[in-house]
Amino acid sequence: MTAADSPHVLVRTEGRAGFLTLNRPRAINALTHAMVRRIDEALTAWEGDPAVETVVIEGAGERGLCAGGDIRAIHDDARAGGTASVDFWRDEYRLNARIARFPKPYVALMDGIVMGGGVGVSAHGSVRVVTERSRVAMPETGIGFVPDVGGTYLLSRAPGELGTHLALTGTQAGAADALLTGLADHFVPSEDLPRLASELTRAPAHEVVPRFARPAPPGELAAQREWIDPCYAADTVEDVVDRLLDFGVPEAKEAAATLLGRSPVALKVTLAAIRRARRLDSLESVLDMEFRLSCAALTSADLVEGIRAQVVDKDRDPHWSPPTLAEVTDDDVARYFAPSGAPEPFSR
Repeated sequence: MTAADSPHVLVRTEGRAGFLTLNRPRAINALTHAMVRRIDEALTAWEGDPAVETVVIEGAGERGLCAGGDIRAIHDDARAGGTASVDFWRDEYRLNARIARFPKPYVALMDGIVMGGGVGVSAHGSVRVVTERSRVAMPETGIGFVPDVGGTYLLSRAPGELGTHLALTGTQAGAADALLTGLADHFVPSEDLPRLASELTRAPAHEVVPRFARPAPPGELAAQREWIDPCYAADTVEDVVDRLLDFGVPEAKEAAATLLGRSPVALKVTLAAIRRARRLDSLESVLDMEFRLSCAALTSADLVEGIRAQVVDKDRDPHWSPPTLAEVTDDDVARYFAPSGAPEPFSR
């Protein structure tokens, strides 16, 4: 079997462990609908199999666990006015919740790039391992989209306003910052991951992982809370930007510049989503909210334009509609939170 013919999720058991290897290395293991279904099928089989005590998810190749969903496919679906993305998101979000509720240790090896949908299949797990190579992010506002896969649930529960900063800017969190914000549990040097995985085939995760865990190299966010917390506590994105520009430190001004390059609609919807997610009492209720946001984004001009600029044409020059924060109305934001008409992942 050639690499081109091989399954995009490799499923195997060894000793006590079941292994899921995302296997699209040229696409940094970006998730397709078929991959989501394959992971779910494996979890169904292993949940009732007493021989499988631990599940491990990892990524093939050197670049990372998973760069997110297959946004080229989403771009093409949106341009065609299709519904394939809606069906994908429904199954993906159900998988995210299943991972969070999985009754056995679910060990996510979050090495390298872990973004968007990659966060969804890892950061809801019970044992989340980062390395010195980890770059964990929800960069959706840069493509006219909104953090999903339970991202607003996770980020809304980070200390202070750190999660708001990460959600709006799409900033990549290294190992220490992922630990600080609650996106990960343990730091393990990347060179030790093969031995860690091997040991998980012979012993329980709660015994193995602490033996390999080490202190993470210093991060950046802890020292930046002096400006992140007061600036992102503002009620509107416009006020966030003003506070960042006025704070007087270079990092805050850089964050403001980043925000001013993101989709204005996506920024306002994301801030509203983070605030709503804080008030919702379950991951499932947040995922239902995110499903409505995603369905609305699919019919927006900004999602197609954002993916075009970043991934298709790669000119890095998106033309957002509307182009400024001031032109985004309350009704524009409210449209995203309205029921889409499509069955939600956890609707009764």
